[in-house]
Amino acid sequence: MTIESHLEGVLRGRGFGVTAEVVPPRSADPEPVRAQARALVGYADAANVTDSPTSSPHMSAVAGSALVAAEGVEPVLQLACRDRNRIAITGDLLGAWALGARSVLCLTGDPVTVGDEPQARAVHDLTVLDLVRFTVDLREGRVSLGGHPVDPAPRYFVGVADVPLAADYDPARLEEKAEAGADFVQTQIVYDIDALGEWAEAIRPRGLFERMFVLVGVAPPRSAASARFMREHLPGVVVPDEVVRRLEEAADPVEEGVRLTVEIVGRLRSIEGVAGVHVMGLGREEGVRRVIEEAGLLPRPEPKVLPGPADS
Repeated sequence: MTIESHLEGVLRGRGFGVTAEVVPPRSADPEPVRAQARALVGYADAANVTDSPTSSPHMSAVAGSALVAAEGVEPVLQLACRDRNRIAITGDLLGAWALGARSVLCLTGDPVTVGDEPQARAVHDLTVLDLVRFTVDLREGRVSLGGHPVDPAPRYFVGVADVPLAADYDPARLEEKAEAGADFVQTQIVYDIDALGEWAEAIRPRGLFERMFVLVGVAPPRSAASARFMREHLPGVVVPDEVVRRLEEAADPVEEGVRLTVEIVGRLRSIEGVAGVHVMGLGREEGVRRVIEEAGLLPRPEPKVLPGPADS
């Protein structure tokens, strides 16, 4: 099968992949998306376009994907089952492909109760496993959920999310996603590399590193307060006391946050099976660029020409 995704090409070529994140605004202004994407040109192999994170309405991820592609960065469409039935999911998969997305991250989605529209009705017509299977079947069988031919069909590189350091973590869940056909996984933010190493050894016998490309989430904290906030409020984010102490004692916590994240990336590269990192800026793109630079992840492989709506 022809590789359509630049990210897939990097990973299958045994390069150490780098993805980042673009968050569409809570408005109709395209410029914030364009600015975030421009900041990632030459730094990331692809950029996730988030799908109404924390269940709060944002510009659609499909529109965001088109804007990101236009700036020369390959978009990873995030697609949450929370908000769509199978008709809308099919439409978004077809539309995003036509607009330049070549990878998709299949998500359940945050509960609507955590957002600012708690009265919204969650859809969940498909589970995340259903979504993975459908997207793979669409790619390989060119047929819709209703059995209708789709030609040309989108040929997505299919990803899922994982929270490896969650207190109630069950590796069988990730194995189910691999069996459904997922090609890659991006994890929650990791600060505890010892714990991540233990997780890697626990899943290794299941053959998951051979079946999926694993990209580990990292993010430079800007202060001890932000580190404590993540520890207390982000599910599955384990922040060791040593990380908090370093940020508290640093003359410049922002610089220290970049420094410790660079160290984390270096240690991740020594874990057999880790195929890359997903670098999140927590609203600060300059931190993403600095981590990528100082971790020695440049230059990135040259991206291929991204197709536009007319030549998809």
